[in-house]
Amino acid sequence: MTTFEPIIRGAERVSVDDKAMINARADVNQLLPLKYGWAWDKYLAGCNNHWMPTEVAMQADIALWKSTDGLTEDERLMLKRNLGFFATAESLVANNIVLAVYRHITNPECRQYLLRQAFEEAVHTHTFQYICESLGLNEGELFNAYREVPSIADKDAWALRYTQNLENPDFATGTTEADQNLLRDLVAFYVVFEGMWFYTGFAQVLSLGRRNKMVGIAEQYQYILRDESIHLNFGIDCINQIKIENPHLWTPEFQQEIREMLTEACELEVAYARDTMPRGMLGLSAAQCEQYMHFITDRRARQLGLAPIFGEDENPFPWMSEAMDLKKEKNFFETRVLEYQSGAALDWD
Repeated sequence: MTTFEPIIRGAERVSVDDKAMINARADVNQLLPLKYGWAWDKYLAGCNNHWMPTEVAMQADIALWKSTDGLTEDERLMLKRNLGFFATAESLVANNIVLAVYRHITNPECRQYLLRQAFEEAVHTHTFQYICESLGLNEGELFNAYREVPSIADKDAWALRYTQNLENPDFATGTTEADQNLLRDLVAFYVVFEGMWFYTGFAQVLSLGRRNKMVGIAEQYQYILRDESIHLNFGIDCINQIKIENPHLWTPEFQQEIREMLTEACELEVAYARDTMPRGMLGLSAAQCEQYMHFITDRRARQLGLAPIFGEDENPFPWMSEAMDLKKEKNFFETRVLEYQSGAALDWD
């Protein structure tokens, strides 16, 4: 049932049992009765975590960026390429939500969260515009990086492969092939894009913040990381709920395909780490990032009910777990007290 189908006068009231993640019989306009409390809880958490980039002071970052010896050339290269990837990555995710995923998820409470997520992606894009403007960066270089930096172009091109069918206005779920296409899309954007590909960038900028460098940008990245954690967990829940309701989709062959997707995505992220940190810095190296991505990839595989791919049990950046897992009342860099209600209630991944 889509939003735009004719109203059937006198139709029976919607039952919880009529609701489903995809191909539902229920009317998508009817939020109540709720079926998936986890989706509604994530919508509320996102609302409680509301923030805007312009709330974060950038004076210290501007002074450091303009100084001749505040950052090394390697740190400047890393930061510009980092921002260049994120600047358009958030738009790709937002376009995927609006043009593809929202159309085919037939549960209204999940759609409610998707609307909140779409707004958060707009806030993230606003963040990179704000950083670019504050530092006086070359906006063409920043926002065109996905066409100019090979490792960024490779990641974005890989991701777009998984939305071409779904963005086709004639595409419809309801067959095994089409429903598996939707699952691939969810894995590509929630598990890979938001759950793997953002993590090298987070580690890099949080490392700057840990050394009291670019603390305004680091603070904004922490807020983005908190948002992305909910996005990731929502996507994992969506995928696993669809699997429960449609077990015929999760064939051994399809599971192997997903494992190959995760492996390819990990390789692309390792190439990006080498491209952004050719010599290492801030206590980070491309080799450590490779180990970290193996660790993260295995974690994502387990969350999808798959066996680990690399068998990497050691996290080379334990402070990243601290940044994500601790229930902090203050932000990570002690710059101000957080005022968001549910920050201490999130399950960080």
